[in-house]
Amino acid sequence: MARSILLINGPNLNLLGTREPHLYGSDTLDNVVSSAQKQAASLSIAIDAFQSNHEGAIIDRIHAARGKVDAVIINAGALTHTSVGIRDALTGVDIPFVEVHVTNVHMRESFRHQSYLSDKAEAVICGLGVYGYTASIEFAARHMKPRKQSQL
Repeated sequence: MARSILLINGPNLNLLGTREPHLYGSDTLDNVVSSAQKQAASLSIAIDAFQSNHEGAIIDRIHAARGKVDAVIINAGALTHTSVGIRDALTGVDIPFVEVHVTNVHMRESFRHQSYLSDKAEAVICGLGVYGYTASIEFAARHMKPRKQSQL
């Protein structure tokens, strides 16, 4: 059975490359996803990428992944600091996940220091720019356990 990762990007990440490039860099989300898919393919892992500016759509996508993916990599954007719903969805589907942020949230506004996801995540990667996605995939590839047949 092929291993798979769901890559979720939340609000405003569709603006990567144009939104505050001094903070987020010039790489677009399309470039990030393309690089992630190439990296994952080289590790015999499939990547399914999803981006939404809507909390409910992200929760629905997490629910749909139950029993179908081995790991989730999520950059929930601003919803990291506000969404109990995303936290509950991630813990409810029992899929290990990595929280990733392009910037170092601990060097930014104090409201960004609180994450509703971190204490449930297998790992948290922040401040590495878009390389954080590369590191997240590498981590997931090394540490994720293939889902059991009975979960399908």
